[in-house]
Amino acid sequence: MRFATETLYHELIDAEATAFIGAAPFERTCDRTAHRNGTRPRLLTTTAGDLNLKIPKLRAGSFFPALLERRRRVDQALFAVVMEAYLHGVSTRKVDDLVKALGSDTGTSKSEVSRICADLDTEVGAFRDRDLAAMDFPYVFLDATYCKARVNHRVVSQAVVIAVGVAADGRREVLGFDVGDSENEGFWTGFLRSLKARGLGGVKLVITDAHTGLKKAIDTVLQGAGWQRCRVYFMRNVLAVVPKGSQDMVASIIRTIFAQPDAEHVQAQFAEVTRMLGRSHPKVAAMLDDARDDLLAFAGLPQRHWRQIWSTNPLERVNKEIKRRTDVVGVFPNPAALLRLAGAVLVEQHDEWEAGERRYFSEASMLQLQAMTAPSSSRSRR
Repeated sequence: MRFATETLYHELIDAEATAFIGAAPFERTCDRTAHRNGTRPRLLTTTAGDLNLKIPKLRAGSFFPALLERRRRVDQALFAVVMEAYLHGVSTRKVDDLVKALGSDTGTSKSEVSRICADLDTEVGAFRDRDLAAMDFPYVFLDATYCKARVNHRVVSQAVVIAVGVAADGRREVLGFDVGDSENEGFWTGFLRSLKARGLGGVKLVITDAHTGLKKAIDTVLQGAGWQRCRVYFMRNVLAVVPKGSQDMVASIIRTIFAQPDAEHVQAQFAEVTRMLGRSHPKVAAMLDDARDDLLAFAGLPQRHWRQIWSTNPLERVNKEIKRRTDVVGVFPNPAALLRLAGAVLVEQHDEWEAGERRYFSEASMLQLQAMTAPSSSRSRR
């Protein structure tokens, strides 16, 4: 979202500079009143994050964009209009209203809006269609969230489906995303096949909720991969049949299953928890017994990977961010607009994960180097 918003601000600044000067960059015209002379940096804090903007400088005189009026803050209402107008390609009238609200009377053209949206679509599309064959992802998380969009002049729910992969070294990546009418088997099958066509391989375990259509699609497309039921979703189902006063206690008891040091203790604790809850909460015990294999699929995999595959929590946080952003817009003008905004959020999330992993591996390499170069006496003392 920060990248998308920064792009939009640059487009508005350039359009205003062109109107102020009387000519676009490199354009020859008799109406020109000044010439560009490089740019100067400007940091702008918005609800989308800090934006690193470039303000055009002039050879004679000065220029400062109206939308960056000194001491002016971008409030939530204007930010909502920015998202609706530029990320969703709504009517030119609304775009003009936005520009005027930001302090420019020149407005903007329909072709300008189309160009801005096309630039965003290119960035999001390149990320969405990138090759995945360079690395195996043994663990894949799949989930969906729902948003409203207009389809054939009707407001309907659209499923935003997301795939996140975890490599053997713990690196996490957004593998793909799409927008469709529902989470049925056919839609999930097509989505998973698109991931395989882009090079997704080495999948050993898929972690999802217990959606029937999704499970069938996994069996069809990712043959040989195991399936694990997300414990977060399972816990929600369990607590739905537990009295409110006992929910914390039941949740704490179930969590002890996942706090064991090895597979043998996991299996033993599962049996003990089922036995304990069988006396006080027989429905919960029955649910645990039915879901035993689905919940404990992680126990047959390397222990160092357990924390990465227990649940869909990382994907849940991504879904919450998508919902937070899409709630600002409300009803999207079309599914393509929804895909554009969701894609911008996911590109940003992917970049944050990548930056965090670079810091992690850099710190790990530094510690390893320090250990290798430390004097032998200090290593022996350690």
